[in-house]
Parts: sequence; structure tokens; C-alpha cells
Amino acid sequence: MDEFDLEGYEPSPDEEFMCPRQQAYFRAKLEAWKTDILSGSKSTISNLQQDNSALPDLVDRASAESDKALELRTRDRQRKLISKIDAAIRRIDEGTYGFCEMTGEPISLKRLEARPTATLSLEAQEMHERRERTVRDD
Repeated sequence: MDEFDLEGYEPSPDEEFMCPRQQAYFRAKLEAWKTDILSGSKSTISNLQQDNSALPDLVDRASAESDKALELRTRDRQRKLISKIDAAIRRIDEGTYGFCEMTGEPISLKRLEARPTATLSLEAQEMHERRERTVRDD
């Protein structure tokens, strides 16, 4: 799908929803996001491989261990995000990307621009969150 020049392109509501150019745009956006996350994980690996036992101060060592734990939690969230990105790319391949899983209606371009992995329209997401809160309050 690299047949489109996407430089400076922004999806418009005036176009057919999820036309090939929009699909190529969101695929490129998702793939760039994934690449960015993966390149960041390489620095995490090198940070985690640093030996903190050589730090003479107990507080410095504890701080370094705390930093490592935080970095691992962040990377775990990013691992889950990569899974969502891969699922979104699969939906592009299947032709279902950009359509709400609950209603089948198009998800707004603004929402997809802000959250390219979205699977629910804003209205469906709000309804889902209200239901979740109700269940948690019981």
C-alpha cells in the first residue's frame, strides 16, 4: 500500500471512509508508532543490564532498583500496546479497521487520529465505561 504519497496528508471526512489512502495513512502511523516503541525497548535492555551493585550508597542502589522496576512496568504496558497495534494492522488487512466493534458504525477520524488502536466509537466507549463503573460499584 505504499503507492500513496502520504507526506502532509491528513484524512478528511470529505473522502470515502477508510478508502485505500486512509488505510495506508493509518497503517504507516501504526507501524511508525510500533517502530518507535521497539527502538525505545533497546535502551531499556541496556539500562537493565547495568550492574547497580557497584553503587556504594544504599540509597543510590535502592533508587536505581526502583527506576528499573518502573522501566519494566512501562515496557510491559508498551508490550501490551504493541499487541494492540498489531491487532489494528490486522484489522486494516481485514477491512474492518475504523469501524466500531459494538455498533459497526465508523469511528470518527479525530478519534482514530488521537487513538489509532481504538476499536469503539466514542459513544460506545463511553457506554462501555459507564457499564464498567456500574459493575465496579456493585
